Amino acid sequence: QVQLVESGGGLVQPGGSLSLSCAASRSTFRSDYGIGWFRQAPGKEREGVSCISSIDGRSYYADSVKGRFAISRDNDKKMIYLQMNSLKPEDTAVYYCATDRWGRLCTPTEFANWGQGVQVTVSS
Repeated sequence: QVQLVESGGGLVQPGGSLSLSCAASRSTFRSDYGIGWFRQAPGKEREGVSCISSIDGRSYYADSVKGRFAISRDNDKKMIYLQMNSLKPEDTAVYYCATDRWGRLCTPTEFANWGQGVQVTVSS
């Protein structure tokens, strides 16, 4: 049973923008859950891109995306978003959304619920 579904990926030129969305089911999303976006490039480990902590609701961004990406959530619609601007070739990866009632830190081991991933390719 699919409980998190990402959309919005694709091919974009360097410097361009993409907006990712993640639709969550009732069983995987509550207003106090931690949420996050992670990515995995070929041959690399999955890494945290941006998260909102379940503890204090603060946002975290990886240094590589600070000032370019923005995470947000719509609790009523059970949606998670990632706005990505000024994209670089090194942002190319499969992007995953994740949720967890105990999601405190932006690391994959903190999250139990995962989407299937969406490809983002930044290339000219």
